[in-house]
Amino acid sequence: MDKEIEYIFEEHSEHLLRLAYFYTKDRHSSEDIVQDVFIRFMNTDYEERGSIRAFLSKMTINKAKDYLKSWTYKKIQLKEKWSYLVAKKRPNRLLVNDERSIIGKAVLELSLDYREVIILYYYQEMSVAEISAMLLIPENTVKTRLKRAREKLKPLLQEDVWEVLINE
Repeated sequence: MDKEIEYIFEEHSEHLLRLAYFYTKDRHSSEDIVQDVFIRFMNTDYEERGSIRAFLSKMTINKAKDYLKSWTYKKIQLKEKWSYLVAKKRPNRLLVNDERSIIGKAVLELSLDYREVIILYYYQEMSVAEISAMLLIPENTVKTRLKRAREKLKPLLQEDVWEVLINE
């Protein structure tokens, strides 16, 4: 069985990696997706109704779509947009510090429930699951608080700063 899995991996991994890359446009994420697909494939009972390549391709596409919907991907996108905006609009270090100060002041104006999830999520880079475990609240409550906190931050932030958060 191990030889079969090894053969299947060698035969299809490059194709699956390219396929995942078409969706994610990120090599590291694509490698993670392909690795997850092979782990899941090894743990399932594959019934030969079609080609293994088609089966693995479908698993890879589904996993890539799940990744694109994930909080991890959205957080990466937010960081990239933030970096782009800072580099494009505020190349001066003093201006970057000023922008951080504006965001920091706005966050401090939030109620404790909203402020803590924003700080843990964006500044401490914790996942929703980690925040949920830390605060002993359901994950959906964390998501709701993040959404409401963003809504409360919108009127407090300038247009260019807010653009980063709305696409998250």
